[in-house]
Amino acid sequence: MNSIDKNKNTFAVTTPLYYVNDLPHIGSAYTTIAADAIARFQRLRGKSVLLITGTDEHGQKIERTAQSRGKSPKEHCDEIAVGFQALWQQLDIQYDRFSRTTAPKHEAIVKQFFQRVWDKGDIYQSQQKGWYCVSCEEFKEERELLEGRRCALHPNKEVEWRDEQNYFFRLSKYQSQLEALYQKRPDFIQPQSRRNEVLNFVNQGLQDFSISRVNVQWGFPVPVDPSQTIYVWFDALLGYVTALLDPDSEPTLENALSKWWPIDLHLIGKDILRFHAVYWPAMLLSAGLPIPYRVFGHGFITVDGQKMSKTLGNTIDPVALVKRYGTDAVRYYFMKEIEFGRDGDFNEKERFIPILNADLANDLGNLLNRTLNMARKYCGGTVPNISGQDIPAENTLKVIGSDLGEKVAQAYEALAFTQATEAILTLIRAGNKYIDEQAPWTLYKQGKLELVEQVLYAVLESVRLAAYLLSPIIPNISNDIYRQLGFDTNFNDKTQINVSAPFNIHANWGTLPSSQTLGEPRPVFQKLELLETGSSEDK
Repeated sequence: MNSIDKNKNTFAVTTPLYYVNDLPHIGSAYTTIAADAIARFQRLRGKSVLLITGTDEHGQKIERTAQSRGKSPKEHCDEIAVGFQALWQQLDIQYDRFSRTTAPKHEAIVKQFFQRVWDKGDIYQSQQKGWYCVSCEEFKEERELLEGRRCALHPNKEVEWRDEQNYFFRLSKYQSQLEALYQKRPDFIQPQSRRNEVLNFVNQGLQDFSISRVNVQWGFPVPVDPSQTIYVWFDALLGYVTALLDPDSEPTLENALSKWWPIDLHLIGKDILRFHAVYWPAMLLSAGLPIPYRVFGHGFITVDGQKMSKTLGNTIDPVALVKRYGTDAVRYYFMKEIEFGRDGDFNEKERFIPILNADLANDLGNLLNRTLNMARKYCGGTVPNISGQDIPAENTLKVIGSDLGEKVAQAYEALAFTQATEAILTLIRAGNKYIDEQAPWTLYKQGKLELVEQVLYAVLESVRLAAYLLSPIIPNISNDIYRQLGFDTNFNDKTQINVSAPFNIHANWGTLPSSQTLGEPRPVFQKLELLETGSSEDK
């Protein structure tokens, strides 16, 4: 069982392969923004990064959805997959691979993997009886069902009784090995609440699960019995492996696993935790393959304290939200305001708009703007001709900034995006307070030009450091700040970030070049206003 190599120079992170029963919702966007933020952070650290996302396109639910729309399953899948790709572009998601489980290369990988597990003797045929939720594509135990035999995750859908001959995977065989994995690698499942959930499930005793379906046409045929179709989850999880193939390489397991495997981080919603933290590692153990390093299951998003539901009419269209408020606004709110790993709420009027206006327009944007204007007035529009070493060690901003880079790095590593942003905001707010207390306009009138330069340098450098550390979350605002500070950096250029922006240099306080020409001051974030009529989806 592989342990984490802290010194390796590659980092592979995945979102779920999203089910294409419908266009992407805000929960899909939430996971993908987080994956992109951590990928951007790892690039800042100089690592070679692979961000994988994509779509899970097989199964009975897709078959039925396509039929209801009067389309073929392939037409439906192509249309929805484009919708995901378009949203990721709008959200500035820098994914490297988009994995589709209908791809021919994926079928080759699934067949090879199936054969390995078959040769191991871990697949057998038996009778499957039970209640099946088509929406989950999963059999449910009687105790898991709500009144009226409804799925807890899809309470408006009744489960269906199934009694059929299927192929099963010997999950029970790997009970002790999974328990040993969880004990040896306590960080494999995060956060702790998700780990406890998995341990509780496994401790009840694992049951073998069906990996094939009958009377389902939309999927890959079982290699040893083409009359049956491979179960959607057994197929979909291998999409992570297929995505590792270089575009021109032959689709073999050996080629797919040669560079990037094992995956460093699977980011998922808590509703699919069992598949990733129990079924997936057992399947890999059967195939003799290393286990991914970490599975992180985040919480759900509610709206005004209520679960999102089409029936209630409170779903959030991420496309409309981005069009209304902008990419960085959406990215910032969900990473800062919702503690990653817990459930969190979206309230447009009382939380979303006030937080963005306070943090990005008032605190960050105003600090930059007022300081640039004073630098133009008192220093000829250039960075003061001093260095970070010239600032006294007891300077408030220098004290806060000196270890901020390491604090924020640790927070990003732990996926504690809220902690990261709060730590950065501490420096920004201290900058506003510092400039009010020092009053450089008064110092200038008193002829204390050296002190004026020290104050302005300290504030400008603090804004630079804050923008750099926030760039994984709000890359466009960070770009704008850097340009106004006279840099040519582009945080959306992956090649440039890897080569020219090593984290250990730029995350240190006091690296702003002296005498650098500053840009024209302009707002980096326009204050938001709420339209009182209609929801954000109508705008």
